[in-house]
Amino acid sequence: MYGVILAGGSGTRFWPFSRQMYPKQLLKIFGDQTLIQTTLSRVSPLIPPDKIYIVTNPQQGEQIGLQLHAPKTGPHFITEPTGRNTAAAIGLAAVIISKQDPEGVMAVLSADHFIEDVKQFIEILSLSEGVTEKGYLVTVGAQPTRPEIAYGYIQRGKELAGFDRFSDVTQFVEKPDRQTAGRYIKSGDFFWNTGIFVWKCRTILEEIAKYMPQLSEGLTTIKNALGTEQERKVIEEVYPPLPSISIDYGVLEKSDRIAVISCEMGWEDVGSWSALDQVLPKDEAGNILHGNVVNVGCSDSIIYGDTRTIAVIGLNDIVVADTPDATLVCAKGKSQDVKKIVEILKSRNDEAYLVPKTVVRPWGSFTVLEDGLNYKMKRIEVNPHARLSLQSHTKRSEHWVVVVGTAQVTCGESVYTISKNQSTFIPMGVKHRLENPTDHPLQIIEVQCGEYLGEDDITRYADDFGRTGERKV
Repeated sequence: MYGVILAGGSGTRFWPFSRQMYPKQLLKIFGDQTLIQTTLSRVSPLIPPDKIYIVTNPQQGEQIGLQLHAPKTGPHFITEPTGRNTAAAIGLAAVIISKQDPEGVMAVLSADHFIEDVKQFIEILSLSEGVTEKGYLVTVGAQPTRPEIAYGYIQRGKELAGFDRFSDVTQFVEKPDRQTAGRYIKSGDFFWNTGIFVWKCRTILEEIAKYMPQLSEGLTTIKNALGTEQERKVIEEVYPPLPSISIDYGVLEKSDRIAVISCEMGWEDVGSWSALDQVLPKDEAGNILHGNVVNVGCSDSIIYGDTRTIAVIGLNDIVVADTPDATLVCAKGKSQDVKKIVEILKSRNDEAYLVPKTVVRPWGSFTVLEDGLNYKMKRIEVNPHARLSLQSHTKRSEHWVVVVGTAQVTCGESVYTISKNQSTFIPMGVKHRLENPTDHPLQIIEVQCGEYLGEDDITRYADDFGRTGERKV
């Protein structure tokens, strides 16, 4: 069995902690691991890292790779040139796996699920693998515990002969109203649609060809280019125009080869702030408090912060999510609408939708301390024996002050060392590099001055992480 983890979503409903360049799968929402780390750990008893493929975009792939410390042996990354929904993402993974293993079975997983009973989860995947040998597309249905209106539902039909716990599917139902969801639960024939699937690559590609011929044609072109020098070029040309539709709409709701297995593994889709009610512990008043919170008389609320003090008084059914550069306050019942806030920020070109104040890089991290008219101040932390790329900027100069550790600086033809309480100046257009040559952390304060201070005003000439090339405004 191969594992395919879909991790290309932006997680807009978890703003302001999640951003387009730092989505929710990179967050530690429950436990000591991030969501993507938890997903990998959960499936590891059944699927080794070298048989796992993470489907994402290039920007998020870099961040996920840093978190996982992923070696070349796996997990592997499949980078979409642009997001085209789950049908295209799953199809791309299927052609890549089937190219090397024509009889390969793939378990499709999401990077943002909570599963309480991991042992049963592994058992369900193992049982489903046997059913795929009969040509079925298996979808995992979770036994509903409440009339949830944020989830889709699956209605089971007749039991599959020879396969205990498996049934065929009568219908897929989109998110219902609460009254309808209540009827579904009482009937006993409806399950939550978890978005967890198991099938042979060959079978899902056959069904894509049957119900989505345009997608199938594009995937065939890509498959023929795999392993050639034209592989990436073909993917970048063929993939973006492919239909953008979910695998549920495009294939599963039309196919007559669907089987469902029900489970009680404590599944939840951590899709919005209100979902935390189901996965995190609460105090006696029903509150979820995370971070440095001072609470007076609040009930049934989610107060989620970091180090900054959050003082709350008398709130009921409210979500407060606080980061260094943005704060969300909303009614818990409206948490699904947080994505509308992100859309507004995006339309205003407000970077608060795009990146957090602290951004992780292969060599360390940087935190934006202040962003003013024609200037920006950052704290840059460089890991021991790591270095940034040899680079230049066309629209800004930089001043560096060392506050912790020792830095080796390349500026033009000069290479020199500066230590704590010393500084240097990097003129606009000059090739430069910052390096930490020691066994200890390095921190500098960088002040940028110029007419444009975006992260894309950079030309890289040499880089330890393969990011050479020119990127300009």
